[in-house]
Amino acid sequence: MTNGKTEIVLQAIEYMKTHLEEEITSEQLAKHVGYSPYHFSRVFKEVTGVSPRHYLSALRIETGKQILVNSSSTILKTLLDIGFRSMGTFNSKFKRFVGIPPKQFQSSIHELHHFVNEYQFSTKTRRKVHPPSITCHLEVPSDFKGVLFVGLFPRPIPDQNPVVGTALAHHETSCTFSTVPKGTYYILAAAISRSLNPKNYFVLDKALRGIAEHPVTIQDDTESTVSITLRNPLPYDPPILINLPKLLLEKEKNSKQEEK
Repeated sequence: MTNGKTEIVLQAIEYMKTHLEEEITSEQLAKHVGYSPYHFSRVFKEVTGVSPRHYLSALRIETGKQILVNSSSTILKTLLDIGFRSMGTFNSKFKRFVGIPPKQFQSSIHELHHFVNEYQFSTKTRRKVHPPSITCHLEVPSDFKGVLFVGLFPRPIPDQNPVVGTALAHHETSCTFSTVPKGTYYILAAAISRSLNPKNYFVLDKALRGIAEHPVTIQDDTESTVSITLRNPLPYDPPILINLPKLLLEKEKNSKQEEK
């Protein structure tokens, strides 16, 4: 990856951010940066991991999340501000990327924020590992205090619930996924620092994140180990769209059901 390619991509992302309410095509973006559409799309995916179209959709949903968290904006006003012309399209894309519809997302912010701040991780009992399995080791800044999330995703962007995933206390820097479904996955990690501001749990543009160096292909007998270094976000990183506090709540509910 060269600085020239990165600069081209950053120009395109900045154009997206300042024209979200407009119809934007890959051809427009390519013309804006002076590339052919084919060459631009190839370079954009090389730098970000996803296509320009996918990145734009993710950016719109991320901006929608930010509007809904920061104000009492109506869903209709929000979708118009970020380039959607149909309530149905906005609702379906938001639910697919974030995990819940926008109205439910907005109404659950304070409850989930309180849940995360009060959450206490229980002492784990070691379980027998059954292949296919994958063990993840995290390198986390020593001063981090909060919740760590690790998951396996079909694409290098956390825009849907992971195929398998978990949440860890800040001092737990490894986890093992057992009986993983066969397939090829990107292993992504993110961290939520403890905060009194709900926005910091739902708009994760400043959250630590990391990705395993290579995708992992899971077969019947796979027993792999990967390392992930959590770092500050880079300006071309795709947005973290999934609702991590909701995933923590679901993890807690599943744990209680398993104990019964």
